Amino acid sequence: MLLSASLLASCQDGNNDSQGASETTPSPTITLADVPASPEFPDAKLGIKNIKTTQHGDSVKVQFMFNVQNYELKAQTDDAANKGCNNSAQGQHIHFIMDNAPYIALYEPTHEITLPKNSDHYLMAFLSRSYHESLKNKDAAVLYHFRIDENGKVEKLEDPSQPMVFYSRPKGDYLGNDIENLLLDFYVWNATLGEDALVKARIETDGIDTTFHFSSWKSTFIQNLPEGKVKVTLTLTDGNGNRIEGPMTEVTREVSLAKQEPLP
Repeated sequence: MLLSASLLASCQDGNNDSQGASETTPSPTITLADVPASPEFPDAKLGIKNIKTTQHGDSVKVQFMFNVQNYELKAQTDDAANKGCNNSAQGQHIHFIMDNAPYIALYEPTHEITLPKNSDHYLMAFLSRSYHESLKNKDAAVLYHFRIDENGKVEKLEDPSQPMVFYSRPKGDYLGNDIENLLLDFYVWNATLGEDALVKARIETDGIDTTFHFSSWKSTFIQNLPEGKVKVTLTLTDGNGNRIEGPMTEVTREVSLAKQEPLP
């Protein structure tokens, strides 16, 4: 189902939020569309199996080993060929997000990263379909709050209780038909979207500056974007539109779109 900017605004006025998004800055260009229903994996689980550290000067190499259950990494999701968006030829994977930096796609359940001593971190990891859409059942994700102490050891910190939002897609460069449907996907933690918690998505590109508010947690296609640089800012807000205080409540990414080489 395709919703134009004007239709989104009228849905908001009529309190009919079937899309879970409403637009505050009308745009004649950018539209949103529902992502067709994706295969569900209700029994899929992701956990951290083990963590190993290796001293590396003033930093430490941290190796995370994950436990994946009832989900096949590297397999193509059943509807990938007909999804109409960017798809990984390497198949299903884990999105590994450290401190809301751009994710790293893991096709094997392990990853090593170098971090400085005396530093605190939030790791968000979740299972992803081959076309990068997250599995949103909670057992398919893990949030790990930890500290690297002065000796280079990993110290687990208290599980956070404050609401957070982690950016996933869009990411990187899009070329050819991949620019037609940009998957907008994020991961919400410790919050249920609705009247009291919203995700604000501000999209800026080539003279366009428009904002959508999402009151339900679902993936969306962004369509009709012009070629060039696109900046997307996600903010977790309260019902009055104010940013919720705390870590991991606002993040910005820039991506590039081109119908053909070269990329901008």
